[in-house]
Amino acid sequence: MKVRELHDLDLPPSEASRLQKELAPEVVAGPALDLSGVGHVAGADVSTQGDRAYATVVVLDFPGLSPVEVQGFETELSFPYVPGLLSFREIPAVAGALEKVRTPVDAVIFDAQGLAHPRRMGLASHLGLFLDVPSVGCAKTRLVGTHEEPATEKGSATDLVHRGEVIGRVLRTRKGVSPVFVSVGNGIDLQSSVELVLACSPKYRLPETTRRAHDAANRLRRGESLEGSLF
Repeated sequence: MKVRELHDLDLPPSEASRLQKELAPEVVAGPALDLSGVGHVAGADVSTQGDRAYATVVVLDFPGLSPVEVQGFETELSFPYVPGLLSFREIPAVAGALEKVRTPVDAVIFDAQGLAHPRRMGLASHLGLFLDVPSVGCAKTRLVGTHEEPATEKGSATDLVHRGEVIGRVLRTRKGVSPVFVSVGNGIDLQSSVELVLACSPKYRLPETTRRAHDAANRLRRGESLEGSLF
């Protein structure tokens, strides 16, 4: 997968925050994605240990969600852990894994925030600016914003609002289970983002893209074969 040349990520936190504000207007929340035209969807996740990051990307066919490819990339963490600036810490590893993907991919779901971020620049939006495919943020927890609790039925959703702006959707992917927080990364609208995450979540709370990538990242961190995460 092509990742366009990234800007310098080795910045002090104050400069990193300023850069997020400069990049935010470049994010495109659209167009709608026709799921009938999606053949492959990818999921990306990162596991860390000490000063090392272990990123993996798993590609699934769509809509069947059978795994077809997994790639990993390990690198040293050079940016400190600063809430709201995690993209600067994790992008080098995730970009390295994405660049190794050979299968044509129609969308990427990140285990991260997109626009649901104080400066509208979570990892899914930040890295999404440098990809040629739509990117979606699907996070396990809320970073910012307020919302009503969605109904307990699968597919129920409510708006996530911050400073009067809808920045994402709180989506119930499984009946009676805690929701996930979906937001636009780049190059896709919010409704399509929700539909894609829901289509990738046939049985569990987290989409298969995230589940598979998370398992692969842990395997990479433990020094195990990534191929085991395909089965």
